[in-house]
Amino acid sequence: MIARILYFVFLLVLMSNTSLFAQDTLRISYSDFVEQALNNSGQLDYEQQNVKLAKNRVDMAKSQRILPSMKFSSQHGLVPAVKSDSTLPWGEPLPRDEYYLDPNLRNDWEDWGVFNRFEVSAAQPLFTWGAINTAIEAARLGAESARYSFQAKKADLETKLFELYFSYVLAMEVERLLDEAQNKIDDITKELDKALEEGDQDIDGADIYKFEIFKSEFDIQKQEVAGNMEFIRETWNYVLRNDEGIIYEPETRFLDPLATKIEPVDFYHQSALNNRPELKALRKGAEATRTYISSLKKKNLPGLFLGGYIKYANTPNRPRQDNPFIQNTTNLFTGGFGLSIRMNLNFFSIRASLERSRIELRKVSYAQEAAQDGILLDLYDKYRKAVLADTKVEKTDEALVTSKKWLREEQLDFDIGMGDVKDYVDALKKELELKLKLKQNTFELNKSLARLNKAAGLPLNTLITN
Repeated sequence: MIARILYFVFLLVLMSNTSLFAQDTLRISYSDFVEQALNNSGQLDYEQQNVKLAKNRVDMAKSQRILPSMKFSSQHGLVPAVKSDSTLPWGEPLPRDEYYLDPNLRNDWEDWGVFNRFEVSAAQPLFTWGAINTAIEAARLGAESARYSFQAKKADLETKLFELYFSYVLAMEVERLLDEAQNKIDDITKELDKALEEGDQDIDGADIYKFEIFKSEFDIQKQEVAGNMEFIRETWNYVLRNDEGIIYEPETRFLDPLATKIEPVDFYHQSALNNRPELKALRKGAEATRTYISSLKKKNLPGLFLGGYIKYANTPNRPRQDNPFIQNTTNLFTGGFGLSIRMNLNFFSIRASLERSRIELRKVSYAQEAAQDGILLDLYDKYRKAVLADTKVEKTDEALVTSKKWLREEQLDFDIGMGDVKDYVDALKKELELKLKLKQNTFELNKSLARLNKAAGLPLNTLITN
């Protein structure tokens, strides 16, 4: 019984250790890879600050609605008292609340007191011809423009991450193809060595040399693939900020053409005009500038404000004057409110500000036209490359089917001793070449489709889900 318990505990420990070792390699899906890489991107964090600044400008514009001008100030210190030697006609000392009547009033440097004064003033706009609401709308449109600019940067990075993810899949596919080819090369080598040992006279020495050259070139290709794989792994570690020693691998194990049909070019043309975030950002920017110009015009009109203030000062060793027309700045409590009309009369500054905004509006309009031309030219180029890549995949696949038939025939002839080594090696080389070319063309097709979608303003996740 004890032996069974110990055996059971041993199995549990072994299973737990196995699970820990299994955690060293983690397969990650495309969506998780992109999400994690975007979260770790310093470039996006930098661009995100522009969005936050734009939102802050909206908050600042909204803050002008309620008490945009409200100030508080205070003063504190030590001041001497005052004394008077004057008397009333009947001989009594002059009362403290009448010290202001004494022309010979002087400081009492032997009596010091604490002086405190507080002042609050505020102004509330009542009517500004809609200038505040228009300024808020202009700031909101500017925030939308910043958000679309951020989306454009994000789309660029997502396209690069798409290529990076599937370049790893391509590298794994190439490794598998080379391993398969290595097995066939090893089989041919064994057969040739056996034939040479048996003294087969049908084997040509030139064919042996060519085969040895092919093996050397094949080894070089394997080293290139291994180096490329190491570079991809290091890039993945950097993008995913992998500091825990986890080995990440793509969850997708085989590289196949994306199940996406290439639509007519007009479809992508219209989609680019409607969905490209760069164009949306420029449109919102132009709208924000027009709204801001309207806000400037309204802001320069007379505005009605309600203003008020409160002042309070206290110094115990100084007299307080009860007469409201006689104020002692060291001992007082007063306040007031009223209506105010404000208007900017600096017409030269007004004209210059409006002209500057109009220039900026024209600049944005020209930028929009230039960006649209550049986007459409880039779209046509991406569309041409995608169509060509699709044709290459189709024709390469057809050629690969033919090469497999050729290799099968040569292998059968070689197995029964009737084949030619040169023909067998040529067939093997051609099949390997076409397999590698098909995978490379498939990768180029998928990459072209991703770039085409990005050029048309379409999300890349539609390529994967389809």
